[in-house]
Amino acid sequence: MLCLSNIGKALASKNFTNFLPSVYFQALHTSSPATKKDLVFSEPTRWPVYNDQIFPPQSPDEPRRPAFVCHMKTNIKYSPKKLWYVACFVRGMSVDEAIDQLKFVPRKGAEAVRQCIEEAQKLAVEEHNVEFKSNLWVAESRVAKGITIKGIRRHAKMRMGCIKYRYSHYLVRLEEGKPPAKGEYYWHGPNDGPSLLDDWLAMMRRRKIISSL
Repeated sequence: MLCLSNIGKALASKNFTNFLPSVYFQALHTSSPATKKDLVFSEPTRWPVYNDQIFPPQSPDEPRRPAFVCHMKTNIKYSPKKLWYVACFVRGMSVDEAIDQLKFVPRKGAEAVRQCIEEAQKLAVEEHNVEFKSNLWVAESRVAKGITIKGIRRHAKMRMGCIKYRYSHYLVRLEEGKPPAKGEYYWHGPNDGPSLLDDWLAMMRRRKIISSL
């Protein structure tokens, strides 16, 4: 048995393991904690390759091909499901409007999306021969799932649960030119009364009795 005087001396000297038996010492966790450098974070590799794509020369009667730039921000400490709402919010907007709107979005991922769009805007002007930085719009805005780290969450009565720390990637493609008109980026079917009635009548007339003549 451990002597109380020895335990008091150990606590005073902050070297409690010297007075423990070997069985107790082997049960202690003495390994070094895992750091961020020890973790392997995977990143998308195909998305930046689109910037190196070379197109053939265009003919004089062919419409001008707009310039574009692909950029991404990886390993964002944010859930992909939550970041998806911010990514959908800026689709089809001009660059200036998207940056201004993201400043008022009360979400943690909005700041990461805004920084990625600003970096892509700067990259388009410096490396992709875009003359005016305001003449860009968000053509694609996507979210990819990153690494998921599992941890331990403490519960009552000495029980443990699993907690997941999720990371995500944000991918954006800016295209030169004016953005599409309001409501044209996402396709919406006819929403007026006569059009809906015609669609319903056409659907009802296409009905067929199975195994009939």
